[in-house]
Amino acid sequence: MADIVVVGAGLAGLVAAAEAADRGKSVVLVDQEGEQSLGGQAFWSLGGLFLVNSPEQRRLGVRDSLELARQDWFGSAQFDRAEDRWPRAWADAYLDFAAGEKRAWLREMGLRIFPVVGWAERGDGRAGGHGNSVPRFHITWGTGPGVVEPFERRVRAHAEAGRIRFAFRHRVDGLIIEAGAVVGVHGALLEPSDVDRGRPSSRISVGEFDLRAQAVIVTAGGIGGDHDLVRAAWPERLGTPPRSMVSGVPAHVDGRMLRITQDAGASVINPDRMWHYVEGIRNWDPIWADHGIRILPGPSSLWLDATGRRLPAPLYPGFDTLGTLKHLRATGHDYSWFVLTQKIIEKEFALSGSEQNPDLTGRDLKLLAKRIGKGAPGPVEAFKEHGEDFVVADTLAELVAGMNRLAGADPTGPAIDEQDLRRIIEERDREIANPFSKDAQVTALRGARNYLGDKLIRVASPHRILDPKAGPLIAVKLRILSRKTLGGLETDLQGRCLQPSPDGTGAPIPGLFAAGEVAGFGGGGMMGYNALEGTLLGGCLFSGRVAGRAAAAAV
Repeated sequence: MADIVVVGAGLAGLVAAAEAADRGKSVVLVDQEGEQSLGGQAFWSLGGLFLVNSPEQRRLGVRDSLELARQDWFGSAQFDRAEDRWPRAWADAYLDFAAGEKRAWLREMGLRIFPVVGWAERGDGRAGGHGNSVPRFHITWGTGPGVVEPFERRVRAHAEAGRIRFAFRHRVDGLIIEAGAVVGVHGALLEPSDVDRGRPSSRISVGEFDLRAQAVIVTAGGIGGDHDLVRAAWPERLGTPPRSMVSGVPAHVDGRMLRITQDAGASVINPDRMWHYVEGIRNWDPIWADHGIRILPGPSSLWLDATGRRLPAPLYPGFDTLGTLKHLRATGHDYSWFVLTQKIIEKEFALSGSEQNPDLTGRDLKLLAKRIGKGAPGPVEAFKEHGEDFVVADTLAELVAGMNRLAGADPTGPAIDEQDLRRIIEERDREIANPFSKDAQVTALRGARNYLGDKLIRVASPHRILDPKAGPLIAVKLRILSRKTLGGLETDLQGRCLQPSPDGTGAPIPGLFAAGEVAGFGGGGMMGYNALEGTLLGGCLFSGRVAGRAAAAAV
């Protein structure tokens, strides 16, 4: 018997457990994976955090405010449903947190931030529409492991003091309900597994368990590791679901606890809201099945659909993820292309994930300094050399031949016409001759270089793609990468799971709380239809903190 059971040892679960134990409560932290997977998806992340009006922004000349951030958030979320009552409330609360104590709270625990703020999701071209008006993507010094570290340290200290007990390899199969209240969990004991973090572990059961408590906090993540579930939830507004995807999360991100908690009477809302990237590449050195990595691009690469047509404004690299996804799904193909130069890849390509950024993850200043020098970062060069989705060539004819070889591996892959591609590139290249242009992408990349952070390490100086001095030429076949579940368990502002109702007025289920991705990062979908980036980790931190404190106060 414990005061609280936390289901899921990812970031939200660690935060919830630490906050509850800080308040003197006994906690059992349950996870179907082994101890080596502590931290869950957050460990693999780049460690980006959404902050508003931070010292890092101000030092770079960025003028941010809570009012501007709220305009951007709600313009992106586009809340339009009766059940968005609690997601709206969570969005307001989270924005106050991101503009208020979030940075100081994390800094007090030892978390530090890389000084150059990134500009993610630059938007759909409307002041009141989707996107970040200013750079807000703060990378943690230490990336994802650096975010997990202070909470793992707190949890382990509580474990040594006897306030937290770990229950790894415990797969929850159901909630225990008595007199209408949730009083524990039950499930299967899985055989021990020492597989490396992220790799699939055994599902062989060697026994059963019951864990009783006064409250249960569900923090078990989303559905991104199960492509069948992703396709089943795929909304019509984004077109037909892709036949093939790569996975941005391990297989254990399987959505089981969403169904289990819903079966216990909890409301799930907005299951059709999801966040998948369109710049995925197959990992040449995979950790899990269909392991994909996202390219975090600067704005200069030419983006083409599978047939070789240039994507329309403002669907440029790094601008509007779901707008681009919707457009590409209408083409009938599961992939698209970047065409760029060596000069662009050296300055503008970053790869998402802690393992793809050894300098930031390892806090290695000497390795970090190499980003400023000539050549692309080592992991990017490794993908260029070994990745199956890259074509490198000295001439456009050779590039197109390589693109068509890759397209031929897809049964529906159309051939790229060299003359058509040459025309598109030459039209774009003529716009480089002057400091002004009618090409909106060229204008956008010039505008981006007015921001010091972009000019230093993120946006290449404008040049002709067919300039031999900028070469060689590079093409990258881009795949759809499964990632975030934006909807989930409906919760009030205390993280309490609610009973179903058409307008968010359902009563709380006694003893049942939720946090993290399984709760749509708060409320059942505080991001609405679109994420502004740096929000997965921030949503886990905030909702885990809220649920841990509220559960502790309730028991």
